Amino acid sequence: MKALSAAYAVLFFYLAALSPLSLYAAASPDVAGATSPLPSLAPMLEKTTPGVVNIATRGTVRLKSSPLFEDPFFRHFFDMPQRPLERRTQSLGSGVIVDAEEGYILTNYHVIASADEIAVTLNDGRQLTAKVVGSDPDADVAVIQVEAEDLTAVPWGNSDQLRVGDFVVAIGNPFGLGQTVTSGIVSALGRSGLGIEAYEDFIQTDASINPGNSGGALVDLNGRLIGINTAIIGPAGGNIGIGFAIPANMARQIMNQLIKHGEVRRGQLGIVIQDLNPELAKAFGLEMQRGGVVISRVESGSAAAEAGLKPGDIITEVNGQKIKNSADIRNVIGLQRIGQVVNMTVIRDGKKRTVKAVIAEPKLTVFKGEELHPRLEGAQLGAADVVLKQDDARGLLVMEIEPYSPAAASGLRQGDIITSINRQSISNLEEARRAIKNGGRGVLLNIQRGNAALFMVLQ
Repeated sequence: MKALSAAYAVLFFYLAALSPLSLYAAASPDVAGATSPLPSLAPMLEKTTPGVVNIATRGTVRLKSSPLFEDPFFRHFFDMPQRPLERRTQSLGSGVIVDAEEGYILTNYHVIASADEIAVTLNDGRQLTAKVVGSDPDADVAVIQVEAEDLTAVPWGNSDQLRVGDFVVAIGNPFGLGQTVTSGIVSALGRSGLGIEAYEDFIQTDASINPGNSGGALVDLNGRLIGINTAIIGPAGGNIGIGFAIPANMARQIMNQLIKHGEVRRGQLGIVIQDLNPELAKAFGLEMQRGGVVISRVESGSAAAEAGLKPGDIITEVNGQKIKNSADIRNVIGLQRIGQVVNMTVIRDGKKRTVKAVIAEPKLTVFKGEELHPRLEGAQLGAADVVLKQDDARGLLVMEIEPYSPAAASGLRQGDIITSINRQSISNLEEARRAIKNGGRGVLLNIQRGNAALFMVLQ
């Protein structure tokens, strides 16, 4: 027993010599006179922070007012200004230099939205004027450009290789204080369904992200860009350790389209889908199936119809990427350009098969009412499922309506959904035109207004 105790004592002293406290003591010149440097992120940050910039914008937004105030006669009678009411806006945010030669800076769309002037402040104090190259509001990504020499770009990382628990560093301009660095870990991956953006595949992190950090860099410990800081969840607008960043790979794909085309032209397959839950999987005889989406409707004449997809098909992979839920396939398809071919793994009748589809031009989703009928002049209509981003919304949504227009005089209101024309269900302009053509002189509209429904006749 004594010999065993002595062995434990030796082991204890050996482990104690290797403890973090002893390492700190050995490295601290105050304790042991050693000069070994302590672990630090400073060397990495010295190379990375020059690539993160502060962005300040000024803009003008039009204020909403009563339709009565929009009437020129009313404004003239009461001697009101003829110009629409406007408000000057200012915002602060961050950006990441991703191409030093061309001066391209990646940021969030909401940082530069409605901006008339964009001022960029570099880490060395230089102030530059930027122009917008392109923006994608649906993914909250924008590219701006400055003309300057001796810029420093942040190198790209591979966000697809991230794992929960990886250390990350957030760099930005919170509350306009100036460049600030915070650290944390990757808390979760593939966050979606938050309702923040139309296309969501967020990296969640507990690195402190606050207002003003938007558009800033999320980097790994090698200083490689793995995300664009975008949003937080905070009851009072402050950080509580739940922040979200757009994955770098997703942002890079969008950026390339914005630089090349100035916009992101998203195509569509033409399907309505729902998540594959355990009950549906069992009903389809797939008790062990995990993940995937079920096609509940295929639009006639769509890319999906041309590819041979059918209701009841279960999509499990797109271009080799596993599909866990409807948000996954929405993001994958949304990043494809019109004309690109996608390979899908589909389960039909319990058997796997590969289906190829060509991403098609989306059907016209927003148009003027007079394109459909003279009595609808003054209304702006849109496909309800696309505008409201709800697959189960069917019909044409009245997005805007001009006061005293024929559409307003007909009784239409903003927010109405035309669900059928001449008793034929409609979901887009083509279907609406066919329904009107087949209905003779009178046009019977079925309107959904909130929780109520009513019929309306156009002569």
